[in-house]
Amino acid sequence: MHEQAEQWPLGRLLSAAARAVERDWDERLRAIGLTHAALIAIDILIRTGPTGADTLARTAHVRPQTMSLTLERAERDGLVERTPHPDDRRRRVVSVTDAGRAAWDTARHIEREVLPDDDALRERLTRILSTD
Repeated sequence: MHEQAEQWPLGRLLSAAARAVERDWDERLRAIGLTHAALIAIDILIRTGPTGADTLARTAHVRPQTMSLTLERAERDGLVERTPHPDDRRRRVVSVTDAGRAAWDTARHIEREVLPDDDALRERLTRILSTD
């Protein structure tokens, strides 16, 4: 006999719901040629403007090596471009391409289908994350 989700401890329920949403979300992103990691990088770039990979990694809370791999793939897929920094040729500036903006916009619509925005849920989840 299967347990009813309504009877699960809240932590189990939250974890299971997060996994279900993530599976659906990742599948839909893959269908448009986008990874979740690339979407995070593009979202940061759209919100903050062109920046370095190190700043992207810190903002996304990932290791620089992880961000580097994400950016390599996103650049190969035409979603971002990396150009030499104007003041330091050893560094590179990452910016979003038109294709990256289009993918980001499509992903935003998909996100609303997967998980419609709910102000109360957003506030509660934000509160949980701010206690860290």
